[in-house]
Amino acid sequence: MKQSKIKQSLYQKAIEEGFATIGISKPDLNPRNQSAFRNFIAAGHQGDMGWLADKADRRQDPKTLWGETKSIIMLKMNYGPEENPLKALEEKQRGVISVYAKGKDYHDVVKKKLKKIARWLVAETGAELKVFVDTAPVMEKPLAMQAGIGWQGKHTNLVSRQLGSWTFLGAIFTNLELTPDEEEQDHCGNCQKCLDICPTNAFPSPYKLDATRCISYLTIEHKGPIPQQLRQAMGNRIYGCDDCLAICPWNKFAQQATEQKLHPKAATDNPNLKDLLKLDDAAFRELFQGTPIKRTGRDRFLRNCLIAAGNSKEPRLKPQILHLLKDKEEPSLVRGAAIWAFRQLASTSEWQQCYKDHGQTETCPEIQAEWQHAHDQHP
Repeated sequence: MKQSKIKQSLYQKAIEEGFATIGISKPDLNPRNQSAFRNFIAAGHQGDMGWLADKADRRQDPKTLWGETKSIIMLKMNYGPEENPLKALEEKQRGVISVYAKGKDYHDVVKKKLKKIARWLVAETGAELKVFVDTAPVMEKPLAMQAGIGWQGKHTNLVSRQLGSWTFLGAIFTNLELTPDEEEQDHCGNCQKCLDICPTNAFPSPYKLDATRCISYLTIEHKGPIPQQLRQAMGNRIYGCDDCLAICPWNKFAQQATEQKLHPKAATDNPNLKDLLKLDDAAFRELFQGTPIKRTGRDRFLRNCLIAAGNSKEPRLKPQILHLLKDKEEPSLVRGAAIWAFRQLASTSEWQQCYKDHGQTETCPEIQAEWQHAHDQHP
């Protein structure tokens, strides 16, 4: 099959499987993106994501994953929401979950479709290939830019003039020699709405992200307590953050998710904090089965919900928070966040009684520190 025919057929097959578009990249990362990644690691902006530093060399050279790679096929799938997710931030009694995590785990959805395309390509051409969906040291966004299907905006996420920024990426590494597409140019211009809207000032400068201040990182990847100085800025975001994506003007061209499995489930459509604070480990696993949220675990998720509860100004949540002061599954996360949350909602007399009943008898050093900090701030 001629190369032009292969690319045309690939595009048609991708559309049939629900992808929005494809592009071809050479199997090399340009020096600009290599340098940006090295600077990101050198600054420690990866936080708890140690795997980024551990496999930094492999990420900067796609061929280290598979030496036979001659072309990388990048595919993009829409997951646009039905309405602006920023509206949910006003409903303080609810926990806001990032759009991408409201449906079935995208790793499963995208990879299944990629494998179908891969099997077709092997049958048609006899090519060898490997499939990746955010589960290997692949720098998908720079490769997607090289493949001409978008550019990395000032918020470091991929943006497309035709489709906005609500997109998942998948990659097929192949030993087929395909002509690379022309790299997409940056079209952000003077706009910096994505930088200005960030609640935690996670962008030191345009095109640079400090993940340790990013709410998506803090609520998903960060393993410890949420830093005190960032808790109020989190608002009611309990899993991820869409602010910098949602504000992008290019999303006027965004398309809603066509794949039904990516549509919100009832359990993930910004549920009530009152219900979430009641979850034990078994209930958490059952509720979020098949979604990205399950991988974070109940304790980190409850930590996030408690921060949101503390920011809610909703006194009816105090009974659930008091109950979690006795939580034994992960004292340094759940109980610590419960202390902070209760102090935000309690009256002076309620706090003094709570501190007397629980804080003054605490023996765990980490939790003692949480009690003391809350008491020092609001005696």
